[in-house]
Amino acid sequence: MAKTDSNLVLRRLPIVVGGLGAILLLINRLLTPELMPSQARGDALGVILSAVLILTGLLWQQVQPRLPEAVELVGEEGFELDQNLSDAVKTELAWATHLLLTNTVTRTIVVFVDGKVLLRRGILAAKSEVKPGAILTRVLEKQKPVYLVDLKVYPGRIEFDYLPENTQGVICQPIGNRGALILGANAPRSYTKQDENWIAGIADKLAVTLTEQ
Repeated sequence: MAKTDSNLVLRRLPIVVGGLGAILLLINRLLTPELMPSQARGDALGVILSAVLILTGLLWQQVQPRLPEAVELVGEEGFELDQNLSDAVKTELAWATHLLLTNTVTRTIVVFVDGKVLLRRGILAAKSEVKPGAILTRVLEKQKPVYLVDLKVYPGRIEFDYLPENTQGVICQPIGNRGALILGANAPRSYTKQDENWIAGIADKLAVTLTEQ
């Protein structure tokens, strides 16, 4: 279900009120048999106020950005962790992914290191195997993150078949030179620059932890 934009009513309210006021002024003018000077002045003022309200509403439509529409990802919620990892790494992965799921728009996470999946958490797709496509391969080789702000417009989205099919945005964040942190969001264009910096910091911390194991 799409997330409701809480500011939608406020943005449209001046337009509705201004339009309603203009209609009522017109009805009042048509039903008045004899127009008096005071009423003419009042009607002129009412028209001006209605026009200002409508103009304000139109400006708000442009100035106030609409929140990206969120969806409910298709899949089952779960938490899968490679049991061959040390307790310290398990704890670090659990802590890091919990922070990402609770403090960002991230709804699904895959940790892919040394050619295998160490963790899947959040809303999980039926497929668990990760076969790096062109996008993930570039991230692993160049060790630079890629943010796909609206996944459905990218032809290369088919490589992310290990994420829920209606994932809206994806960040592939390198974990040192060994793997990547793959995050899926339930709304397009929803990660902020601050989110990206924070995700990079968490990935760097995971890289250190994995190196020490």
